[in-house]
Amino acid sequence: MEYSSKEQMERLHHVLSEKQGQEISVIDIREISTLADYFIITHGNNTPHVDALVDAVEEEMDKMQVPCRSREGLRGGRWVLLDYGDIVVNVFSKEDRMWYDLERLWRDGKLVNPGQPGEEA
Repeated sequence: MEYSSKEQMERLHHVLSEKQGQEISVIDIREISTLADYFIITHGNNTPHVDALVDAVEEEMDKMQVPCRSREGLRGGRWVLLDYGDIVVNVFSKEDRMWYDLERLWRDGKLVNPGQPGEEA
């Protein structure tokens, strides 16, 4: 089965929520960039939590048979970027998330609230 980018985004949002990803942001960048359809940004409370969030994303995308095109950052890192083509997932430590402030950089995109009527936040 092939999943749309919206379905992938919704499933990843759910998985990150279940693993207690902190302040999950989903930004729809389809109208402002050809880089991807959605950016997902979250942070963990500590290094093992960041690693667990990354593992959860990788496991879910494996289940959907969506290959990772690129992975930046290492285990125990402070920022891991997972590029799945239509979806780019950024998992940070809290400090690095505040420092890089990707939400500000991508503020021209539309914030999405998965699972809610109207979807956009």
